[in-house]
Amino acid sequence: QLCLVLTRGSIGPAASLKISGNIIGSGIFISPKGVLEHSGSVGLALVVWVLGGCIAALGSLCYAELGVTIPKSGGDYSYVTEIFGGLMGFLLLWSAVLIMYPTTLAVIALTFSSYVLQPVFPNCVPPYMATRMLSATCLLLLTWVNCSSVRMATRIQDVFTVGKLMALGLIIVVGLVQICNGNYEALTPQVAFSMERTPSVGQIALAFLQASFAFSGWNFLNYVTEEVVEPRRNLPRAIYISIPLVTFVYTLTNIAYFSSMSPEELLSSNAVAVTFGEKLLGMFSVIMPISVALSTFGGINGYLFTSSRLCFSGAREGHLPSLLAMIHYKNCTPIPALLCAATIVILCIGETHNLINYVSFINYLSYGVTIAGLLYHRWKKPNLYRPIKVNLLVPVCYLMFWALLLGFSLYSEPVVCGVGLVIMLTGVPVYFLGVHWKEKPKCIYNFIERATYVGQRLCFVVFPQFDPIEIAGPSEWTDRSSGRSSLSANS
Repeated sequence: QLCLVLTRGSIGPAASLKISGNIIGSGIFISPKGVLEHSGSVGLALVVWVLGGCIAALGSLCYAELGVTIPKSGGDYSYVTEIFGGLMGFLLLWSAVLIMYPTTLAVIALTFSSYVLQPVFPNCVPPYMATRMLSATCLLLLTWVNCSSVRMATRIQDVFTVGKLMALGLIIVVGLVQICNGNYEALTPQVAFSMERTPSVGQIALAFLQASFAFSGWNFLNYVTEEVVEPRRNLPRAIYISIPLVTFVYTLTNIAYFSSMSPEELLSSNAVAVTFGEKLLGMFSVIMPISVALSTFGGINGYLFTSSRLCFSGAREGHLPSLLAMIHYKNCTPIPALLCAATIVILCIGETHNLINYVSFINYLSYGVTIAGLLYHRWKKPNLYRPIKVNLLVPVCYLMFWALLLGFSLYSEPVVCGVGLVIMLTGVPVYFLGVHWKEKPKCIYNFIERATYVGQRLCFVVFPQFDPIEIAGPSEWTDRSSGRSSLSANS
């Protein structure tokens, strides 16, 4: 039996804080170096951060319409499956399971190990094997925690959220003090936009990919739309508050970095916040790596939880092995899905900034397909009641930017971005052989049944009871703000 079932109407006006908390994470401690490297100047880097927030806001508005029109759990995966059918939904799930979540976890784990080890190796890059071993140890520890107790994992998330708030608050305050003391020469327009080389359009596209990694998480509420009180009012309100707030915090953080570090110092640093702390905090500089390590530790925990839930949802839809839809008979944790995610992550660990380009490209690809689905859904079902209906220019502008960004990114980094695209397309034969082909030989079914049985015995897992909210289905959903049901709106 499921131990934790969210009820409708459990997320109210504080939704904007939930989005902000979900977006602000380890990305702001990783991406500034990549954004500056590809943009070529301080001024252009700050422009990229601001425009990155604007693009996230456009995407959020489109997702708000989809969230209340197709009120299913699962976010992008559910929308694409509903609009384009099983194959497209499976490819999105396939890329999320094999690329998005594992690579994001790998990046955060590598950031954790870099910030923990940088004070130990102050004058050189931490050893390759040391960072990988520490990353793997952290992942295995948090996998064990998530397998053992949902409550323990949630408490870790709450406690370690303080770490990222402490680090960002300290950086911004110290940076503002520096500016007030007159240390803002690098931020003057003449200096900020001076560059030794003019970046190509492809390099600027890669700078946007680096920034988008820090903004990932803006679609968080689409995974819990059914739990939002009056989604027609609170979803747009959450977006209008949270995205500008996060953009403001990220821009201030970068301004603080540039108030105390030259572009060369930032680019040569393996842990930007540590370098910042060493320059300005003196004997208290140890606070910075500890705060960032806490933040990244909590980020790994959160991503492990959500990635296992995605595997769990995909298995219940029949798109992944049924073993991944099972939970521990006593702890009610999806152990097979957690073990699957952790194993893939450890195999995916690589160089941080290449991994960010790799995962951001696939992330943007899935966002674009989902928002294109919004336009197709409007054309296919023009009379469907939509509690939220954004202006047509919003998805069109997003898709124009999306096409340019992906095109130039693929041109600039054909191997890094192309590998992700190829892995996504390998899901096509897997879908037809594993999902679409129903009349398989009996020996295959016997093997699957035996493997599932062995997995159950090893992990002590069983199928959960169905959530009554999910059984009710979207056809019974009613917009709380108007009292009008989507079913009656179509009749």
